[in-house]
Amino acid sequence: MFDVITSWLSAMGSLGVALLMLLENVFPPIPSELVMPFAGYLSATGEMGFVAIVLAGTVGSVVGALLWYWIGLRVREDRLRRLIDRHGKWLTLSNDDLDRALDWFRRHGAGAVFLGRMVPGVRTLISVPAGLTQMPLMPFLAFTALGSLLWTTALALAGYLLRDQFDRVATWLNPVTNVILLLFLGLYAWRVVRGMVRD
Repeated sequence: MFDVITSWLSAMGSLGVALLMLLENVFPPIPSELVMPFAGYLSATGEMGFVAIVLAGTVGSVVGALLWYWIGLRVREDRLRRLIDRHGKWLTLSNDDLDRALDWFRRHGAGAVFLGRMVPGVRTLISVPAGLTQMPLMPFLAFTALGSLLWTTALALAGYLLRDQFDRVATWLNPVTNVILLLFLGLYAWRVVRGMVRD
């Protein structure tokens, strides 16, 4: 996975940053924790501008979040509950899980969107309850953009500051990212099996 990310960024520059950050919001195993630090490293070597990569990463994140927000608006809660009733074991989700998530979101709304943009795994899905609860678009965009901007800046800065050590870090990042992907798939399989056993 790391090799794919580095080749995309080297070939496509800031556009590659935006596309990968968009995909990271749609397909969580593409981690921003790899995309943005490597983009920061490329900025430190002079291949990309630092402000450009931060803005590209933020735009990609916001567009990806908007996709999930739109899905939340379109699906509506009653349809989602029917989907969970039919396919909950494959989604590894129950209506009780949905109730807890929506209750929590209704209490924390804007703060949840802002902080959720900086939490791995959560940032991909935090937009769905925003859409389901019909959070107004402009506050959603504002808090999403602010949280994404802070997160992408911090990650890019880490890569920028690591510049001299990045080659050493890269040698173990590829196997680590592959292990993380396998763990993600293993966790999903475990949740599916656990749901089937409960049924």
